[in-house]
Formats: sequence, structure tokens, C-alpha cells
Amino acid sequence: MPNFSLTDQVFEQAAAAFPTPFHLYDEAGLRRNARDLNRAFSWCKDFQEYFAVKALPNPAILRILKEEGCGVDCSSWTELMLAEACGFSGRDVMFSANAMPPEEFDYASRLGAYINLDDITHIDVLEKHGGVPETVCCRYNPGGDFKIGTAIMGNPGEAKYGFTYAQLQQGLKRLKALGAKKFGLHAFLSSNNTDNGYYPALAKILFTAGRDLAAETGLELAFINLSGGVGIPYLPDAEKTDIMAVGEGVRQAYEAVFPQGGVAIKTELGRWMTGPIGWLVTHAVHSKDTYRHYIGLDACAANLMRPAMYGAYHHIHVCGKRDWPCDRVYDVTGNLCENNDKFAIQRALPRIDMGDLVIIHDSGAHGHAMGYNYNGRLRSAEVLRQEDGSFRLIRRAETPQDYLATLDIDPAACALGLKK
Repeated sequence: MPNFSLTDQVFEQAAAAFPTPFHLYDEAGLRRNARDLNRAFSWCKDFQEYFAVKALPNPAILRILKEEGCGVDCSSWTELMLAEACGFSGRDVMFSANAMPPEEFDYASRLGAYINLDDITHIDVLEKHGGVPETVCCRYNPGGDFKIGTAIMGNPGEAKYGFTYAQLQQGLKRLKALGAKKFGLHAFLSSNNTDNGYYPALAKILFTAGRDLAAETGLELAFINLSGGVGIPYLPDAEKTDIMAVGEGVRQAYEAVFPQGGVAIKTELGRWMTGPIGWLVTHAVHSKDTYRHYIGLDACAANLMRPAMYGAYHHIHVCGKRDWPCDRVYDVTGNLCENNDKFAIQRALPRIDMGDLVIIHDSGAHGHAMGYNYNGRLRSAEVLRQEDGSFRLIRRAETPQDYLATLDIDPAACALGLKK
């Protein structure tokens, strides 16, 4: 079933308070997800979630997660800045390198973050920019196909991330020579996987590799980072991940490889944490009948890129019409000069009238964060529904002044447009 944890009255109240489009996030749902995840891994004495900042880089969200005991996973200078501004530092920050400029290693080192190296050449970069710490993490790519049973869940060999096993053997020995005493191991082998067996299967690979590499190199295995990849049910008939079953599956794999314990577990569940607690709130502003029936919204791919970029499904409902028959078929579109600017293609929906409030589900991860300014379209606001039911603006909508601020242009030349 789609996520109907908020009533239509909530969306209507929010739309009365803030101009559409905007992303609405539910604080209570976010805290519930964080607590459920911590319960699922409560068997591990040293477990911590490192929220992937790229999923929803907003200080209000990061501070809530900090209150719930989470760290953050950062992959850029500005994400590190956000983390620092929200009070994260030291071992509450994971810096996942990926063709990074050297100065970003310097910044992560100054913060005292865990540094997660993506490539054997990063060892030389780290030595010169921040130095090799006592504990360092490396990203593993086992290559080939990743399977759960007979089903192929991913193709790590085609991914740009990670060391080969042979490179890990060589790289960890070099890190030891440079002063490292402990290491972590990280891998990401599948995206948006709702199979409860995904994390346990990944865990078995990482636990085994980490144990063997520790024996081969003489470094202590400090932690395993299971990364992200645990998915959410975007499609209405998709199964929801059972996070308690996932945690139990990882526990069984852990105890089989580490019967004495002693190895910490870390996760980076951006999508699972925030995807289902976000909605893009829009109005229907245009209706067009040609070879198809089109409904145009006041939002576009600049506000939610996933459908245009991946053909991704996001559930859509019309406020006040949840129980109406879905007896119309529409392409639901935005206003970009791109034919792929569509939130839904040939989607069965109730009759949509101009002015109807249209809600696009599961926009809380990789929604606003992937926004862009093509066609000069401006990114929307973000609104938090707080636990007491009140609303708080946590990011204002962009203005034309924001769009023009980085350009060499005389503001007087576009003064008429700026009066909007």
C-alpha cells in the first residue's frame, strides 16, 4: 500500500500555509524510522547509523537524526560543512571518497572523520592530505554479479566504486606501514533493494572478507559498514522491507563469522530513513487533450528528478479523491521544455480538476536534493511537519535573485522580472 500516514487534511493545511510546490517531511515518521533501525541492530553493542547526507541535505533533518544517535555519511566539501554546522564531528562523520579533490581529505581529517577510501591511489593522497589515521576504512568491490539465491541483485563489476580484493590486500599492508592499526570495510552492491535477504547476504561477504584480510595483513578489523541499498516500496504492490528481519539476518551472519563479537556495525540508510517521510505537494494548473490527456502541475523535474532521470515510479494521489474511481488515464507533467518532464505516464487516476491538490509520494530521499535549475526553473521550499502537528519552513524556495546571483549581470537590466 502507498504511504498514507498523513491525512489529506494535513496536506491541505500545509498548502494553505505555504505556496506550492514544496516538499513536506514528517518529523514523527523520521524519528520512528531511526528508532526502528536502532532496535533492529540493538544486538550489536557498537552499532551506528550514518545517514547519507546526499539523500536529504537539510540541517533540520540532520539535527533530528543527531538527536536519535545517528552519524552522517558525507561525500563532498559542502556536505562536510553541513555536518560540522549541525554539530557532527569526529567518529560521528564518515567521509566516503570518490575521485575527491585532495583538499577534501584535509577537511575530513581536521574534523576527525572516518575516511572511507574508494581506490588504492587514495592512500598516497591521504598520506599527503591529512595523514593516515589509526583507523581507516576501505571500500570493497567483489566484482561479478551479486546474487541472493539465484536472483541477480546487482552488478558490482560494472560499478565505479571500490578496491578489488587483491588491491585491498596490497593497500591495507601499505596503510599499516604508514601507521594504520585498524581498518573498516565497506561495500554497496545493490540499490533500493527491498529483499530482506540483501543486507544479510552483503554482510556475509563483508564479514568473511574483513576477517580474512585482518588475518592476512595483521591489522585489526574495527568495523563493517553495510552502507545503504535497503529500499522502500515505491510501487503500491511492492513489499515493504522488514527491518527487524533484516537485523536478525545480519545477526545470524555476524555470529557465524565473529562468535566472540568485537566488530562494530555501521549503516548508511539514506533512502530507507527519509524516502517515505517526504511528499511533493503540488497543484494541478493545466489540462491538455491531444493524443493523450495531460495534467500539468506547478512542479517539474527541477523539484523531483527521479521520474525524468530513471523512469522511476512515485505514487500520486489527489487530495479529497482517495476513494474516487481511477477511471481517467493521464500523463502528469511539469513545465520544463523537455518531453521527459513527466511524473507519471499513462497513469490511472481519479478525474483531476484545475486547482486540485496533487500529492507525489516518497520524495524524502533524492528528491529536493537532486534539484537543478534547467530552464531557469527554481527549486522549491522544504517544510517540516513537527511532532506537535505544526509546520516549519526549513528551506525557503529559491528566488530569481538566487538564480542570477552567480552571473555577471546588471540587476537593473532585469528589474521588471525581479518584481515578480
